[in-house]
Amino acid sequence: MVLRSCWKSRHKNSSGSASCWIRPPAAALLWLCVTQFVCGSGAVGETKNVVQKDAEFDVTYNDTVTSENQTIYAFNHTISRNKTEGVRVSVDVLSQGLESPILFVIRQKQAVLSFQVPLILRGLYQRKYPYSHVGRTLCQPPTRAASETQFFFVDVSTLSSQGTNYQLRVSRVESFTLQTDKKFTFTASPSQPQYFKYIFPDGVDTVIVKVNSDMTFPCSVMSIQDIQCPVYDLDNNVAFIGMYQTMTKKGAITVQRKDFPSNSFYVVVVVKTEDEACGGPLRFYPLRPDELIDAGNRSKVLDVVVSPAINSEVYVMGMLFCLGIFLSFYLLTLLMACLENKRMKKREVFQIPADMSPAETGKTPASPYEYGSFADNGSTLSSEAITDSATSTDNNYGYMERSLESVGRSRHESLSSVEEDDYDTLDDIDSDKNIVRTKKYLCVSDLSRKDKRILSKKYQIYFWNIATIAVFYALPVVQLVITYQTVVNVTGNQDICFYNFLCAHPLGALSAFNNILSNLGYVLLGLLFLLIVLKRDIVHNRALVRNDLNALECGIPKHFGLYYAMGTALMMEGLLSACYHVCPNYTNFQFDTSFMYMIAGLCMLKLYQKRHPDINASAYTAYACLAGVIFFSVLGVVFGKGNTVFWIVFSVIHILATLLLSIQLYYMGRWRLDSGILRRMIYIVYTDSIRQCSGPMYIDRMVLLVMGNIVNWSLAAYGLIEKPNDFASYLLAIAICNLLLYFAFYIIMKLRSGERIQCLALVCVLFTAVVWGFALYFFFQGLSTWQKTPAESREHNRDCILLSFFDDHDIWHFLSSIAMFGSFLVLLTMDDDLDTVQRDKIFAF
Repeated sequence: MVLRSCWKSRHKNSSGSASCWIRPPAAALLWLCVTQFVCGSGAVGETKNVVQKDAEFDVTYNDTVTSENQTIYAFNHTISRNKTEGVRVSVDVLSQGLESPILFVIRQKQAVLSFQVPLILRGLYQRKYPYSHVGRTLCQPPTRAASETQFFFVDVSTLSSQGTNYQLRVSRVESFTLQTDKKFTFTASPSQPQYFKYIFPDGVDTVIVKVNSDMTFPCSVMSIQDIQCPVYDLDNNVAFIGMYQTMTKKGAITVQRKDFPSNSFYVVVVVKTEDEACGGPLRFYPLRPDELIDAGNRSKVLDVVVSPAINSEVYVMGMLFCLGIFLSFYLLTLLMACLENKRMKKREVFQIPADMSPAETGKTPASPYEYGSFADNGSTLSSEAITDSATSTDNNYGYMERSLESVGRSRHESLSSVEEDDYDTLDDIDSDKNIVRTKKYLCVSDLSRKDKRILSKKYQIYFWNIATIAVFYALPVVQLVITYQTVVNVTGNQDICFYNFLCAHPLGALSAFNNILSNLGYVLLGLLFLLIVLKRDIVHNRALVRNDLNALECGIPKHFGLYYAMGTALMMEGLLSACYHVCPNYTNFQFDTSFMYMIAGLCMLKLYQKRHPDINASAYTAYACLAGVIFFSVLGVVFGKGNTVFWIVFSVIHILATLLLSIQLYYMGRWRLDSGILRRMIYIVYTDSIRQCSGPMYIDRMVLLVMGNIVNWSLAAYGLIEKPNDFASYLLAIAICNLLLYFAFYIIMKLRSGERIQCLALVCVLFTAVVWGFALYFFFQGLSTWQKTPAESREHNRDCILLSFFDDHDIWHFLSSIAMFGSFLVLLTMDDDLDTVQRDKIFAF
């Protein structure tokens, strides 16, 4: 083929051959080409005129070529080792309706570049786009001499028997070598790609290459390639080597000196033939497979600037800053612990006698309820209860009085020797469950009857289960993200990961170390919370050992298993968020959200457990429900985008789950889901709402559940109508809304019941609310989004805003980890005011 030979020619034996003179450097090559033509043409006796001309730079040559003649343009220029000068070849075909294209072959000392005009570039579905104007930059071969004159030749030929007019112009490229921090503007198109050279200055090991444009389309590609020939600068080969990314208005790649042995690289900019890769429309559909489509004007004006990236000192400052922020919480906690110990010692000196009731200490309830009502309502059954048949009984299921001796003796028994299945704690008085749990007004003592040792083991399972889940979940996640990062580094495809490329600082094999480092707060503060809980746990156990009446019979029952699970979940959120930010994209976003679901669920369970310890969900039930949430999260990510069937199914399940949970909470678990459920519901509606016109017995619970149903039904309707693309965030929004609603209800009911919030808890509430506000502000800045194409996502990229190392999303990590830690402290301390109040004086709501 003509394309595969350096040139095919044959000289006439007539006197006409005198017009074909040959320079010595090209004689051998030309003779080889002639031989190949004679041997491979298959047309004996065919003759072709070969004309070689001396040519000059910046001169436009208008000429005609046919199958009978071919022209060689000889250029020479001086290159030096210390200076890089680009050479650009521009070609225009002036004839229309060509039966065969013109072939241009540029022969250099150590490289050959060939292309045809019209240049045919392919798009999706084998669409073909012809370009009659082609411009290519020549790859400069290296030279060892200080200065050297080199020749290169432009060979023009065609197989068309008709004469084809063309224009040829060879010029030197101004500003071929980019200067540090100097912006250079240029124009590119699919058939006229551009590339420039950059040399690392002394003392600079990392630079960031930024390419910008005021035009969204046409879609383009920027690439970083090593200094070698050939340079891959067409749409169909730009992804072969180096690092590359698609772009619309913004593109940025961080380049490290260690990746380029020559201490220099090429910045290549290619305009794509179609805009589909950047989220643009596909405008043209060919009617026939071989139909050529006019692409129109796809020129794009861009500017490029190369700036030094941060140095090692900024890395050190960023790490020290991150550590300093979170270690200061350790110091503050240590200081408060010392003050607390000092206060406790003073308190022991002025200890109130243990046999004095809380009412004698001056604690007066300011509740809308009367404490005496608990005794009056001990045998009152709700007609609304959907329960098993409840027979009357003479057993008094009131507050259990246990002697200190028996309690102390039970505390010395080994917890490991007690199992929840060893004996039935409440089944022997099953009817009393219906009596107590359906009273109009409940106190904590009514719902904390089970043996504390069994409940402690029950809630410790939360911790051990989440620790097991964390190990089995985290190990494959770490393996997967390492694979992601390896693929990015090997292929150079920077469209795989959705970074903020304007503030992505590499370290080792990691592309965005700052986004990973900022997750350290979740781990450190989660560990600190575990230490705080451990300290409280130890203090409480010591109080039980010395038979402290307040620890035995007063305050909210102390079960720390859920707190340990919450601290572990916070640490795992930091680890998995860091794994997600190794290569953030659409497929691994669930790594960043799975333990957020866990945290939201555990917080709601802890709020409920505070005043309902006997009837709170077991760890197995809770984690099974959370597993179902994560399962739907995966389904939503994979199938939920614009899928109406999926959204209908999910909305129905969401509403049904809300209704079932509402019934469970309203009746304190005293109901059955069986074939008679519908009949009993109709009977209750008839007797209570129609026949007696009575309102709900549990007003407070009803208010909470009605509000909860309104919120959840609204969220379900929003999802069904809007079908948001980010299903994982939508699911997380449902969990957070329910958590906030229940937390607000808890606080309101606490204050309504005459309880107060101590100073420490109040400070935690206010501090956490402020931090959450600032955190959400930075969260909604949206520096990248995998809901769009990688090129569109880069339009949201912004520069670093803190220490030239952290961006808005890093600050979100800082503030959200502090806010979560504060939220946990609120849950831990908000009921400290009840530590000296007997449990039959504490309302359950």
